Amino acid sequence: MIEIRFGPQVCGDLTSAAAREWLVPDGLGGYAMGTVAGLRARRYHGLLVVPGETPASRKVGLASLDPTVIMPSGARARLGAHEWASGDVDPRGFELLERFDLTDGLPRWRWRIGEVVIERELAMLPGRSCVAVVHRLVSGGPVELELAAAGTWRDAHGERRADGPPLRMEPVDGGAVIDGAYRLSGPGWTPQGHWWRGAHHREEATRGLPAAEDLWYAGRFHDVLRRPGDTVSVLAWAHDPAPAPPPAPEVVAAARRRNRAVVAAAKPDDDVEATLALAADAFVVRTNDAPVDVVAGYPWFGAWSRDTMISYEGLFLGTGRADLGRELLRSYAATLSEGMLANTADTGRVEYNTVDGTLWFLHAVNRHVVRTADTDLGAELLPALRGVVDAHLAGTRYGIAVDPADGLITQGGPPDVALTWMDARVHGVPVTPRVGKPVEVNALWVSGLAGLVELAELTGGDAGELPRLHERARAAFRDRFPAPTGWLYDVVDGPAPAYPLGRAARHDDDLLRPNQLLAWSLPYAPLEPDEPALRRVRAGLSTPLGPRSLSPDSPGFAGRHRGGPADRDGAYHQGTVWPWWTGPLVDAHRRAGLPTDDLLVGLEGHLTEYGLGSVSETADGLAPHAATGCPFQAWSVAELLRVRRP
Repeated sequence: MIEIRFGPQVCGDLTSAAAREWLVPDGLGGYAMGTVAGLRARRYHGLLVVPGETPASRKVGLASLDPTVIMPSGARARLGAHEWASGDVDPRGFELLERFDLTDGLPRWRWRIGEVVIERELAMLPGRSCVAVVHRLVSGGPVELELAAAGTWRDAHGERRADGPPLRMEPVDGGAVIDGAYRLSGPGWTPQGHWWRGAHHREEATRGLPAAEDLWYAGRFHDVLRRPGDTVSVLAWAHDPAPAPPPAPEVVAAARRRNRAVVAAAKPDDDVEATLALAADAFVVRTNDAPVDVVAGYPWFGAWSRDTMISYEGLFLGTGRADLGRELLRSYAATLSEGMLANTADTGRVEYNTVDGTLWFLHAVNRHVVRTADTDLGAELLPALRGVVDAHLAGTRYGIAVDPADGLITQGGPPDVALTWMDARVHGVPVTPRVGKPVEVNALWVSGLAGLVELAELTGGDAGELPRLHERARAAFRDRFPAPTGWLYDVVDGPAPAYPLGRAARHDDDLLRPNQLLAWSLPYAPLEPDEPALRRVRAGLSTPLGPRSLSPDSPGFAGRHRGGPADRDGAYHQGTVWPWWTGPLVDAHRRAGLPTDDLLVGLEGHLTEYGLGSVSETADGLAPHAATGCPFQAWSVAELLRVRRP
């Protein structure tokens, strides 16, 4: 994989080191996550974050494990890092870091105190909410090592304060059970049991969210490192009746072997693809006894059907996981209702509130069958997929229906609903409602119909009316979406701005957005590549990290995805960069015979600068296009991996 390594110039600078984040997933939707500096910069950071009934319902357990090296002279070197509400940063262990590296996806820190060098490695036990932290004496010694365990037990999206009840601590051999939820185990345990008040999360402050919490100092572990090679290890795991996990060094070694096997199974062509293959692995999860699913992004998203289906080809077919993908597609097919795919939202409720998620499902099934020759699955799912078409012809929820006048899909719904991927709302009002016939929805519809015709042929079925529906929709698309501007309309037949929904006046929206890329990039795209149009799109939208969601010269453009929730949501689809759109951009260029190598350079460099080894959700629309949103995002990783392996 690509080398991800930082020396003292990055590690010792808090601004730089705290802006680079690492992630170690557990395969269930939980994780360990933090920064190069060791500073907890987000409410979501912790060494043991445990998934609940859904991946999004996570709980933060062990927050930090702060090392202190005690020299023979009695001098103490504190290697942890905390920022406090007072503005103080104490301790400042990052100033003693001589190196941080991410090897086989696992973080490793190396501190130097004179001739004494201490390394820390961290891993999670795959398939279990368990973290192992191993400290090793590299040189010098003997020294004593104390490890102060601070934690909480709360929803990952919130905070816990000292004015509430204290955390319960039940003593057990070698440690304690905290609040009946997770267990700590290691050498020389001494319980404490009081609050550290006013821990500050700088990233939450930047996002306009509550930024302070109190941490429960549960106790400390203690041991002696006598000679190089000696280790002191701590385990923390969700408290359950299962046997205790293996020793921490075995957990680290097993995680390293597994990660190497994941990369090998993907058969990468180069170091970048190897890195992306392991990044993709983080998003494929199985919570409890549920079917396999996809986490849309870490640290705060759960499973979203639209994200899952857009990510499907890259995450599953691009990494040697077709068998797991088959299971996922079958489980999602079981959620179809009135021709719509369930959107398992982060709230935990099953909702049917997207116009495009179902169409992306048609795309994912077609790609699976075509690329794997799994015609058995195609034959099994084809009746359900034809049911999707029938439901759209008849009309389904939110005014989603095929317009009998032209065979294209239109969508309306209540004024507080946004049904496309541009679904941000501010104070309950959609920022980009896109009522009418969105361009990417209808590109997916045209391509999806053609894909169903192909599935019918591959499985020996009767395509019936599908070819006629496809030809009619394709002809209407070609007639309606080209705009006088030289690119495609973003929405046609929408309500005129001066009229309320439902009035007769109609409006075609010609704002320059990336949605039109699907009209040229999909396998059965409705339009042939248009080089002049693509050049206009690229000129207006391209950045090093992918296309903007709106061109800078458009009304309403927001160049910074910053501030509080309303500010960020208002900018989310109004100029913010979305790396996942690089996939359709590259596909469209390839179909047009245009060069593509330069479209990926910025994203490949990005793998070492924000979410380490991964790709962010979003970035600012204005230079220098600093990354924003989730540092680890499924569709961003999946689409970069997919287009690197055409």
